[in-house]
Amino acid sequence: MTFQIKFHQIRAFVEVSRQESIRGASRVLNLSQPALTKSIKELEEGMAAQLFVRRSKGVALTECGESFYQHASLILEELRSAQDDIRQRQRQGQQAGQINIGMGASVARMLMPPVIVRFHQQHPQVKVRIMEGQLVSMINELRQGELDFTINTYYQGPYDHEFTFEKLFEKPFAIFCREGHPARGATSINDLLKYSWTMPTPRGSYYKQLEELFNHREQIPRVGIVCETFSSCISLVAQSDFLSILPQELGCDPLLAHRLVMLPVKEMLPKATYYLIQRRDSRQTPLTESLITQFRRQARQVISHAT
Repeated sequence: MTFQIKFHQIRAFVEVSRQESIRGASRVLNLSQPALTKSIKELEEGMAAQLFVRRSKGVALTECGESFYQHASLILEELRSAQDDIRQRQRQGQQAGQINIGMGASVARMLMPPVIVRFHQQHPQVKVRIMEGQLVSMINELRQGELDFTINTYYQGPYDHEFTFEKLFEKPFAIFCREGHPARGATSINDLLKYSWTMPTPRGSYYKQLEELFNHREQIPRVGIVCETFSSCISLVAQSDFLSILPQELGCDPLLAHRLVMLPVKEMLPKATYYLIQRRDSRQTPLTESLITQFRRQARQVISHAT
């Protein structure tokens, strides 16, 4: 007889995986530790597979556990999404729910604020969770349905079959230094090679494209510091002699324009292309579709202002 997995077993397994302990999951789910232990034991016995390795402090997923977690967490997120969908359809004028989105740092600074302000005014009961970072840091949450969509740069790679990529707009990038930097007045990248550089991580985004561009040069900048976040990169440039390549619009940012100086080098840097990225098998709720539509409209305004 085929083992039938029960919902409480999936929920227990996913939370223990996230907390990496029975005790932590017990607090989150408000269930006793023996009850959780029993659910996990029944699940492992029914599937004839060990899902966790017990350690002195908590537990860790086995290879089978990792594989099952990808599916189990997606099931829970799909159920959450279905519940939100039903609530939204039932509540008409009093719609509620939660939307989880990811934003590249440049999008979060410029494109996101007016969209979120309008959306919140229209749907004050809807909670919106915003995750900021490059696409590579959001892949797992997108896969598992914990993020509904992201707007980010993308470099062609292994994710083409998993996600859809809708081009929204392009942005120019430029080389920046701090106010008073000795490199002010430089007109070529070759003039800047003697300085130290910092960049956001090059994995899978616009900075991967830049890395390939530099690798084709006989002389390339020395990128000694790799920052995992834009904010760290910007702070380092603004307060030291490091150089970096950042969105050109930062030169007009009222909070940063007095601290950052754009260097007008003769070499053309590639533009960053931003995409609306979703799981291919995702079915968005009406409220999420409404938010996506507003981002599309704001993106068109970005394009019209640029031209």
